[in-house]
Amino acid sequence: MHINDKNNNQFFPNVRLRRLRQNQTIRDMVSEPMPGPEKFMWPVFVVEGRGIKIPIKSMPGQFRYSVDVLIEDMTEVYDMGVRSVMVFGVIDEEFKDFTASYAMREEGVVQQAVRALKANFPDLLVATDVCVCEYTSHGHCGILTDYGCVDNDKSLNLLSKMAVSHAAAGADCVAPSAMMDGQILAIRNALTENKFNDTILMAYSTKFASGCYGPFREAADSTPSSGDRKAYQADYRDANSALRESYFDEVEGADILMVKPAMFYLDLISKVKENSQLPVAAYNVSGEYSMLIATAQNGWGDLKQLVRESTFALKRSGTDIFISYWANQYSTMFRD
Repeated sequence: MHINDKNNNQFFPNVRLRRLRQNQTIRDMVSEPMPGPEKFMWPVFVVEGRGIKIPIKSMPGQFRYSVDVLIEDMTEVYDMGVRSVMVFGVIDEEFKDFTASYAMREEGVVQQAVRALKANFPDLLVATDVCVCEYTSHGHCGILTDYGCVDNDKSLNLLSKMAVSHAAAGADCVAPSAMMDGQILAIRNALTENKFNDTILMAYSTKFASGCYGPFREAADSTPSSGDRKAYQADYRDANSALRESYFDEVEGADILMVKPAMFYLDLISKVKENSQLPVAAYNVSGEYSMLIATAQNGWGDLKQLVRESTFALKRSGTDIFISYWANQYSTMFRD
């Protein structure tokens, strides 16, 4: 079509775009479908004990679960068609120490959850977060030096041992989020050495030092006791460096790349997708989840419409896998 040719019939009044919007049938016919439940991964928080289901105040609809109650609630989510979870461990202060020794325990709460989930839902894809911020007494994502900085290279061994312990418990996928340089290579080598050749490695490859993590840090009790994580998480002002993170993770052996947060970084999701043939996951993080709920609670928008519209924006940007707190509400939010 030549848009400058005034003699053709490609403009109003011959062309009326409203023809293809005039009723639900034609709108559905010419549009793309909403991502199905099989595209979603539900992040869950597990704690020691039994019979525990604690509401997370800053994340309505999400809870801290003991393993037995998680299995009960997972049944409903599984019946919606969701076939994947991401497990985060939350432990009491008494179990935390300087070197995150709890993280590698064979009977740690994440390891327990993995075994229980795989026993009850054999075809569920169980992923685990590999980071020690929930397990260290200082709340940082690795080993600290005497000067209070994270020691990147010493932390790699710690993260590798944690990933192997999760794989040994039966995790299908390990997802390192500590943002240490070289963590994908170190973990891939450790998995190979321990004959976990089929374990999927999902890289939190383009993960930003974001203001959207507040509710998560309440849920996981992982706020640093001092300082912040800007020295090792990506700077949102430096897109080129962030994209290099994903490039290096792919070269080091990642099977899936992730962008986190999601809604504020649609452009980066698109760029990662354009520059890689790996599947791209987007983590629709806690702050993004809670801000939509707050908007609706204040009467500023319809929650279902907000959720659907924002999720479809992720699809348009190139997202293949939706790590989303909306997953356990799939039937309510995404089915008409």
